[in-house]
Amino acid sequence: MQSVGNSRLVNHRQIARTRARYDRQANTYDFSSGIMDRLGAARWRRKLWAQAQGPRVLETGVGTGANFPYYPPHVPVTAIDLSPRLLERARLRAIREKVLVDLKVMDAQGLGFPDNTFDIVAATWVFCSVPDPVLGLMEAHRVLRPGGRLLLLEHVRAEGVLGVVMELFNPIMVRISGANMNRRTVDNVRRAGFRTIKVKPLARGLVRFIVAVADKGVAVHEANGSLEMAKED
Repeated sequence: MQSVGNSRLVNHRQIARTRARYDRQANTYDFSSGIMDRLGAARWRRKLWAQAQGPRVLETGVGTGANFPYYPPHVPVTAIDLSPRLLERARLRAIREKVLVDLKVMDAQGLGFPDNTFDIVAATWVFCSVPDPVLGLMEAHRVLRPGGRLLLLEHVRAEGVLGVVMELFNPIMVRISGANMNRRTVDNVRRAGFRTIKVKPLARGLVRFIVAVADKGVAVHEANGSLEMAKED
């Protein structure tokens, strides 16, 4: 193990395990994400990316490029993923769909960008699988400029009895898909240093649309709904 960025530790064994899980899923990944999109995820993706106006945008966990159709036009996007095999498919899709994107193999827990590089960091269903989600979110905070925004769609642990069931089944889900179903992502965003956070529950609270600002000492004014949230159709 070695220290990076903000003094937390990266577990390289966990990173290798996560990479291998998603490399194995490369050939079926589009099918599974397509099911999610038909169940409503496509609408949520569109609303998230409508707020990613840049001009400097980072997508963390691009996968095979499921968000490409929703990228804002004429805004260059840098997109990273831990899995080389998923990125291979993303590159082919970017060429096929003529998407302006700079694709890089990179770990969300150790972003290879200077501080204050991006205006927007966006991710959809990613921090459920990052081994240390707080570290990954701290890295997002670091590379955002003061006042930059984090845009997330994440499934989260439910409350009550369903939450207990999710805890019981989480080890099985991780082994099958690499994704944790019991993450408390809103709390993790706060632990990563974001203070101005707005959250919209979706899918009866099992999904959260999260908008957070990298305050970094900059006053953030929320008057007139300056932190816009997605409206459901």
